Amino acid sequence: MALSGRVKGMNKSTALENTLSLNRILTFAGILLLAFVVYAGRLIYLQVVRFDFYTAKSNENRITEINIAAQRGIIYDRNGVVLASNIPSYNIVITQADLPEDPGAIQEIYNELSRLTGIPVNKGEISDANPYVPCLSEHGIAQIVYYGENSTPYQPVRVACDVSRDVAMAVEENASKWPGVGVEIVPVREYPTGILTSNIVGFLGPIPASQEDYYKGLGFVSNRDKVGYAGIELEFQDLLGGRNGLKVVGRDVAGKVSNDIQPPIPAQPGSNLRLTIDTRLQQAADAILTDEINFWNRWLGEMRMTSGVVIAMNPKTGEILAMVSYPSYENNRMARLIPAYYFKQLLEDPREPLRNHAVYAELPAGSVFKLVTATGALNEGVVKPDQIIKTPGKLVVSEKRYVNDPGTDREFVDWIYKNRPEGFVQLDFLHCISNSSNVCFYKVGGGYQDEINPGLGICRLGTYARALGYGSMPGIELPDKADGLIPDPDWKRLNQGESWTTGDTYIMSVGQGYALATPLQILMSAATVANDGKLMEPTILHDVLDGEGNVVKAFTPNMRWDLTKDAIIDVYEDNTIRGCRTTGEKKTVEPWVFEKVQEGMRLAVIEGTLKAEFENESIAVAGKTGTAEYCDKFALEKNRCIPGQWPTHAWTVAYAPYDDPEIAVIAFVYNGGEGASVAGPIVRRMIDAYFELKKAENVR
Repeated sequence: MALSGRVKGMNKSTALENTLSLNRILTFAGILLLAFVVYAGRLIYLQVVRFDFYTAKSNENRITEINIAAQRGIIYDRNGVVLASNIPSYNIVITQADLPEDPGAIQEIYNELSRLTGIPVNKGEISDANPYVPCLSEHGIAQIVYYGENSTPYQPVRVACDVSRDVAMAVEENASKWPGVGVEIVPVREYPTGILTSNIVGFLGPIPASQEDYYKGLGFVSNRDKVGYAGIELEFQDLLGGRNGLKVVGRDVAGKVSNDIQPPIPAQPGSNLRLTIDTRLQQAADAILTDEINFWNRWLGEMRMTSGVVIAMNPKTGEILAMVSYPSYENNRMARLIPAYYFKQLLEDPREPLRNHAVYAELPAGSVFKLVTATGALNEGVVKPDQIIKTPGKLVVSEKRYVNDPGTDREFVDWIYKNRPEGFVQLDFLHCISNSSNVCFYKVGGGYQDEINPGLGICRLGTYARALGYGSMPGIELPDKADGLIPDPDWKRLNQGESWTTGDTYIMSVGQGYALATPLQILMSAATVANDGKLMEPTILHDVLDGEGNVVKAFTPNMRWDLTKDAIIDVYEDNTIRGCRTTGEKKTVEPWVFEKVQEGMRLAVIEGTLKAEFENESIAVAGKTGTAEYCDKFALEKNRCIPGQWPTHAWTVAYAPYDDPEIAVIAFVYNGGEGASVAGPIVRRMIDAYFELKKAENVR
């Protein structure tokens, strides 16, 4: 018994004895403390230091932003005719989460929807190689819905796009039978005047990948929103496009949208634009130009005249009343999507129908440029209005490239030389204008022996050309504008590696050689003469309107300068072919100079180059013809660039009434030959159309 009690006491004492060393206890406690510190630090890092970041990440899962598309502004002509508007387009959509649970019922919906829309129930598998692209890729209804189920089951997916209104109404009528199937209405652009105004209005397209960041910064959505690709749609994208709105809403993990998290920001519709174009005159211009081109091509028995331009402008305000660039394109074909085959066809057409050649094409101006030479020669005292100038059929001039150069003989012929080798014999300067005598303008522009010494010269010719609108970008609100070219001796040395010659001045004096201009620039120069020296900036924008039709920004004519008051003509210390060094002084143009040039243009209609085309015209018209030689890649391909027999473009510019001009018109026909007989009738018919429309308005 005693031994048993002793053992029991020992076991009790041994059981209570601590066999762990202090170091082991401290190590274990340290590990626990370290773990606590790590977890506490991590908790502080996540909930304090990175609070904003993870709150944002959480909100990304809980909150979504819905971008609300803004309505694009409408484009009108000056009389309120709609040129671009928005019409509804109907898409058939399916929300997978709202479909019936019974697979048989779902299949029945698919079958009926397929019969209605023509979209097959099953077609192709969606994969990386064959992705689903709304409205573009070709997949079956089942595959599209399956894609939606695996991405966002509460978001609708498009199974058929741009369906007819009848189809959309049929879907709406079956809404109770087809749960989950709905109609999405989206606006698309419509161009009621189509090809008639497409080179002015332009068209829309998807946001280019290269500009995605820019438009995203403005609140646009890629693969949904469209932006301007050409014309007014491009030039005024910021005004027409408006500003998209925004809704911030809650959503669950399946993508189901719940309530608004923040007050929605409404979309701001784009501004409406009223252009200066008169659609009636535009229609007349298009019909007249195509009619004349077709007539001459039939008469010639070949498609020789391939393109052309007609522009009508109010010379006092700069308003463009009509602008036709032929051939053009149908912008309605680009309204919903841009067909690849059609766009490729337009791009490969050598006539470049996507370009507005009224402001883009840089061409030799031909004899219409003589208005510049005449203005400069009269203002500089090179010639007097009544001065008699000998005008034989041709001149033989020694071309000089530098001082004391003995020169090389070169012939310069008048346009009349083939029919009358003796030429005009002699003319006073105003009749040089009306008869468009090349020999006369050779002498006046470059000088000739003691008869006209010195001539106007390349330096002064250049400054008057720029003063009349050549060589600089017109202010018109259209993209793809060109500034043309007014060369000088320095330009030729840098670009051609040659010195300027007397012959270069001769041919530039009649609008040939290196000088290039757009049809609009040439019209601006003639309109400036008609407007007594006031160069008005051409404009195609009349007013900016709000959604209620109120004028936000009204049209005001913009005068670049008045040449009779604003000293912008450079004075040169050296007027030779060596270079153009200015004195720093500038001068104006005497008002009588424009009066005399106007008289010369009036004589062209009464008894000169335009007499036959404007005979018996009841309205007093003044004008100038032009026949410009050219040699481009198309002429070379046809072996038509034969010295002395180059093909020619046809030009005519005119304004009316002579004493108080309301309209100035220019016509250009590519490879049209003689200006008066081809382009002249176009201008005549355009002026008649303008006054007929005016008369009809007065009768009403």
